[in-house]
Amino acid sequence: MTDFYEIIRQWPLLSGIQVVTALGLLTVMLVPENRPGLIKKLAAVFSGVDLLICILIFLAYDQEAGGFQFVEKHLWVKALGIHYFNAVDGINLPMILLTGIVLFTGCLTMWELENRVKEFFAFSFLLVLGVFGVFMSMDLFFLFVYYDIALFPMYPLIAIWGSTRKEYGAMKLTLYLLAGSALILPGIILLYVKSGLWTFDIIALSGAEFTPYIQSIGFLLFFFGFGILAGVWPFHTWSPVGHVAAPTSVSMIHAGVLMKLGAYGVLRVGAFLCPEGWVQWADLMAVLAVIGILYGAFVGLAQTDLKYVIGYSSVSHMGIVGLGLSTVTVSGMNGAVFQMFAHGIMTALLFSSVGYIYDKTHTKTTFELGGMSRNMPVISGFFILAALAGVGVPCLASFWAELLVFISAVKVYPVRGILAISGLLISALFMLRVVMKTYYGPANEKYAGLSDVTAWLATPRVILAGVIVFFGLFPWLMLNLIQTATVSFPKVMGF
Repeated sequence: MTDFYEIIRQWPLLSGIQVVTALGLLTVMLVPENRPGLIKKLAAVFSGVDLLICILIFLAYDQEAGGFQFVEKHLWVKALGIHYFNAVDGINLPMILLTGIVLFTGCLTMWELENRVKEFFAFSFLLVLGVFGVFMSMDLFFLFVYYDIALFPMYPLIAIWGSTRKEYGAMKLTLYLLAGSALILPGIILLYVKSGLWTFDIIALSGAEFTPYIQSIGFLLFFFGFGILAGVWPFHTWSPVGHVAAPTSVSMIHAGVLMKLGAYGVLRVGAFLCPEGWVQWADLMAVLAVIGILYGAFVGLAQTDLKYVIGYSSVSHMGIVGLGLSTVTVSGMNGAVFQMFAHGIMTALLFSSVGYIYDKTHTKTTFELGGMSRNMPVISGFFILAALAGVGVPCLASFWAELLVFISAVKVYPVRGILAISGLLISALFMLRVVMKTYYGPANEKYAGLSDVTAWLATPRVILAGVIVFFGLFPWLMLNLIQTATVSFPKVMGF
């Protein structure tokens, strides 16, 4: 098996993911619109191949060697120092696996879509093409291009297939994310010029001697630029609105993957290239993270729309990611990266469960539902499992992530750490309240005859639930991988 993995590591599998995703996009576009069944099957096949490659890379990554692996580097524009440069380490490999899982389960979740099927899956593949590119690119130029590719399809996906003020949600999301993008670009140019290396190579730039002032400015630009996409308070307001307006699989990708794109950018670009700026602004990061955790929890407590509940829960949980990064410790980073993965899977399961209920009842309001576990015990079970993961129940993936972040936070910022833990308790309260109102209590007779999820439609939910439980029982499989990158993260401390 070791020899097999040695061979696998020589293959350009990262480009393979990009090629398969692009082929999925092109193939879907070539199929006639009147063949929606074929389009869905092709989307499932291409996304399934993507997922298999992601799993293969995850298994073949040599944790003992650590560092960047599956490296593909080719000079593209010599005069500007632009390289086609892909690689994975313990930080972006979990994100690539997360994207593969959410893409595949998202395609299966939308199996009953009937409106403009061809365009929907084409935009979805384009979006994920950009997401994969951001996570695997080690060249700032390509990372920025992929970042914008990932943002563009969100507008049509929400405005055409969404609901609940969909045009408003799509426009607000687009404007916020473009504003973030406008901050990232000057940050990239700043480092490119001030490095004196005339390259966009992230690894080469990490060795440049930037002054503390340049690092301070650079990190701030990247923190707010990428942080908007991560839902950093007070720039989070696009997030719950976008979640509510988006169709089910887009909500899954949106909350499950896109928000991680922002947090990943803060870590990979901001902290990796501007470590002194990271330390200088860590206090501010911690304050905003704790406010985000508490604000998301309190506002979520007052919501009656299931998607708004999950949306504000995401703001709170992404605050935990920010808090972990603000500790500037290895354990804090381990917890933050694990939380990005765990929250992505958990949120995808929450949105897929709510999406099924909405498709059947045409309501997401808790007081109009009730007793759903009697009519739909299977889909209710998926939601409850994800909700338990969200409140940090032991033996589920997010428990380990939150434990690591809170331990690190209490050590570094005792008061803010304790306040953050109290936010988790409030999150537990509103999640349990939603479960009680929606799935238990008096049943609404109006929905008594509705059918539960079929075995086929349960498949993507089973996969997501299985991942939550699997990494909850075997957290070391993910933590050992993450630690290979965080222990050697350049200049984490004592630079």
